[in-house]
Amino acid sequence: MSQKAGLWIDHRKAVIMLVSEDGEELKTIDSSMEKRVRFSGGDGSEDGSSEDVRDRKFGNHLNNYYDEVIAVVRNASAILIFGPGEAKMELDKRLEHAGLKKHVLPLETVDKMTEQQISSKVREHFSIKNAGRV
Repeated sequence: MSQKAGLWIDHRKAVIMLVSEDGEELKTIDSSMEKRVRFSGGDGSEDGSSEDVRDRKFGNHLNNYYDEVIAVVRNASAILIFGPGEAKMELDKRLEHAGLKKHVLPLETVDKMTEQQISSKVREHFSIKNAGRV
């Protein structure tokens, strides 16, 4: 079965719309990340500076978040990624490492969007009519 995915992503949240012959499914993944993460840590004397330790923890947290997103879109034949900041480019690189780059369409920069706006954009991009689908 052919499945397509469209997703809006930033460092805090990903809204993913999966589209197939069976219909549409909307999923939200929260990163549980604040805008600027503050991890408490030691003085960082063994692992480098405290800032380096925080950056590493931030990176690890984002990697787990991107892994969750990739697990949802892994079987899609086409992946449309859009969003306001760097997260879309970071996810694009992760998809490349996962061997899924050939399925990724050109990235688009857009501002914050509601779930309804995201769904409409994905439907429009993949030329899908909204015929009572959820």
